Amino acid sequence: MFSSRLPASLSPNRLTEAVSRRSRPFIDLTLSNPTVAGFAYPDRYLDALARPEAALYAPDPRGLLSAREAVAESYSRKGIECPSSRIVLSASSSEAYSWLFKLLGNPGDAILVPAPSYPLLDALAGLEGLTVNRYPLDRSHRWAVSAHLIAEEIGALAQRGRRVAAVVLVNPNNPTGTSIDADEFEELLDAVVDRDIALISDEVFLDYRFESQPRGVRVAAAQASLGPAARGLVFSLGGLSKAAGMPQVKAGWILAGGSPALVEEALPRLEWVADSFLSIGTPVQTGLRELLLSGDTVARQIRDRVIANHEILEGSLSGLAGVGVAPLTGGWSACLRVPAVIPEEELVLSLLEKADVLVHPGFFFDFPFEAFLVVSLLCPDGEFREGVERLERFLEAL
Repeated sequence: MFSSRLPASLSPNRLTEAVSRRSRPFIDLTLSNPTVAGFAYPDRYLDALARPEAALYAPDPRGLLSAREAVAESYSRKGIECPSSRIVLSASSSEAYSWLFKLLGNPGDAILVPAPSYPLLDALAGLEGLTVNRYPLDRSHRWAVSAHLIAEEIGALAQRGRRVAAVVLVNPNNPTGTSIDADEFEELLDAVVDRDIALISDEVFLDYRFESQPRGVRVAAAQASLGPAARGLVFSLGGLSKAAGMPQVKAGWILAGGSPALVEEALPRLEWVADSFLSIGTPVQTGLRELLLSGDTVARQIRDRVIANHEILEGSLSGLAGVGVAPLTGGWSACLRVPAVIPEEELVLSLLEKADVLVHPGFFFDFPFEAFLVVSLLCPDGEFREGVERLERFLEAL
């Protein structure tokens, strides 16, 4: 009766079950919702949603021009120039992915995604009848994107008669924080252009880069559009959820770039998909300029807390035998390498039971070997410090 695009089983995993059964309080070091993390939101962000023009419904499949111009202006403030005509608005980056998968893929096609990375795309691709194949990040270079490893995976799929609809970059990656540099990006463009494969660059953490990367690619769609050598078809994704710390407001966007001819072919097709849903609300569109400006103040608070919490983490754990804290390069998470004395799943369940601290195991993010823990850096500093102290005592006792 039910579609095979859904998982055969919807049973929760052991960690979720353990959390649901708990009656004792615990410190949640997986917190990813900024709206409950104690940040101060400007009052004017609510005013932005109550503008008089929000009462008029005049839908544009690509998003209201004023809203698309607001996104273009936000890129411009970051030193990235892009025309509003290449922007399509959606209700979220997840919806943007689903539209692009509809645009680019046929049932049974493959989507290449990085590993380790955030485990969202399996569900989104499956709902479109696509399969996910993973390409490894280069663990010898702090989980950097390696164009030749992606090209190898594309070639292996081609030998099996599989079509690759798109290659996904997460830039900066979640949870490793790493970004693709310009040389790797150009090499990757060469590889996908030769095979008529599009690139999708998830840049929701664009505003949270903490390591100087002079050669790092910030907005892939803009990078692919530079000069007479513009080539390929590249889509950059962003949204209010991370850029403004406002997941509750529901607004995302797609920026198309690369070969002008391919972009001109892609945008009307993408508009047709968007027109079938018209999902982004009018109030958020009419207030988007003010929301983005208001969100800058929230983003600054998030950046300050992420930096401070990472310092707490390093100061507490870096001296422990067999424990490594990855440098803070981007995003809201920290990756910890810990002794692989027991399986990760047992490790996090034991941490929750004995120390009342919740963290994510590395296998949630497809780390290729054990043992890794992933913690959020969003938690209020007092709670975070207490959680890290408990984690330190737990790891010392392993």
